[in-house]
Amino acid sequence: MQAPGAISPDLTCQLHTLDNGLRLVLHREPSLPLVAVNLWYHVGSKNERPGRTGLAHLFEHMLFQGSEHVPIHEHFRQVQKVGGVLNGSTWYDRTNYYQTLPAHHLELGLWLESDRMGFLLPAITQQSLETQRDVVMNERRQRVENQPYGRAGERLHELLYPPDHPYHWPVIGYLDDIAAATLEEVRVFFRTYYTPNNAVLTLAGDLDPAAARELAERWFGDLPRGPQPRRVAADAPPLAAERREELADDVRLARVYFGFRAPRYGDPRWYAGDLLAGVLAAGKSSVLYRDLVYSRQLAQEVGVHLDPTELGGTFYVVATAKPGVAPEALAEALAQHLAAAAAAPPEPDDFERARNKALTDIWGVLQKLDHRADLLSQYTTYFDDPGGIGREVDRYARLRPEELVEFAAETCRPERRVTLTVVPREEAA
Repeated sequence: MQAPGAISPDLTCQLHTLDNGLRLVLHREPSLPLVAVNLWYHVGSKNERPGRTGLAHLFEHMLFQGSEHVPIHEHFRQVQKVGGVLNGSTWYDRTNYYQTLPAHHLELGLWLESDRMGFLLPAITQQSLETQRDVVMNERRQRVENQPYGRAGERLHELLYPPDHPYHWPVIGYLDDIAAATLEEVRVFFRTYYTPNNAVLTLAGDLDPAAARELAERWFGDLPRGPQPRRVAADAPPLAAERREELADDVRLARVYFGFRAPRYGDPRWYAGDLLAGVLAAGKSSVLYRDLVYSRQLAQEVGVHLDPTELGGTFYVVATAKPGVAPEALAEALAQHLAAAAAAPPEPDDFERARNKALTDIWGVLQKLDHRADLLSQYTTYFDDPGGIGREVDRYARLRPEELVEFAAETCRPERRVTLTVVPREEAA
């Protein structure tokens, strides 16, 4: 379902599996003379264990330190000298590496990625590990330790999930664990997870699928299959009672966080929760903005979000109090809105506004080649179904208001809530 006159991108793609287990997604988009080379490894912070956190993110940094045939910094230089861009990121469930190049330089991107997959170990040294460990530790200090409200997100997860649950610890890891990482641990991590049979390679852009498949076979086909990584499973039943905590920080305004365990990404209920987040706080005309920011002026800003994570979602509600507003009053107002969402469907205008924004966001992402390639890798990694990207619009278009009520009534119960309040340090009890 789409609006009359909307431009729908052609999402036709091919999925092939090489003999070594690498899944290859090919998508032709000839509108621009570009090609996206997008590689997902099915490993993230959830594959770590307590006391040894941060390895996945540290390893992402290590992959930009050169491989056997590509000296340090040369990967960046080779891509940038032809006008391309590249980067990588780590999350709970995956690590991805992506580059966009002029289409006639596709083979350059394949060579660089295949050398990292097949020939990284000889380039990993104690010196490169120590260098990148210092970089990551400084990144954590900058983004978490020395950032206003920086500890709140990870503390919410620590309260919401048991200590042995893979979403308990932060993606970036803890300082002590990062400092303790050894060269042998890094090498074992590579041999375990950075294998063809644990990866998805998406090639999207101005390419001939048959020729692109041949190039992928040439550069990746001879790389050996690795051991099949153990798939992480974790049971996180709903909380039996609300958990509350106050966290003092060097901030000027109090901030209230609610956290709830929610259905995993891909579950039909996840889409209802995502749309509920839009009803509540997507844009300045949303329910929470109208009431808490403009009408009652209890909050400076509000946000609601549902993580698209593999083992289960995390539903967040966040609001920053206006000066002089007690965080308890703000928390009570947020709780009232969640109770209302669990009792009755949203107003039709609010529902349609949120759905239209969700659909607009999807179409906007699909118009960008690099983002489209990333979604193809995502759907293949999680569901072995790159074509699922084309059904996202229909999932939202078919949602009924009553499904949002069911999500709120089941997920956002007060006894299943974590409430974290960040207060200015001088006001802490």
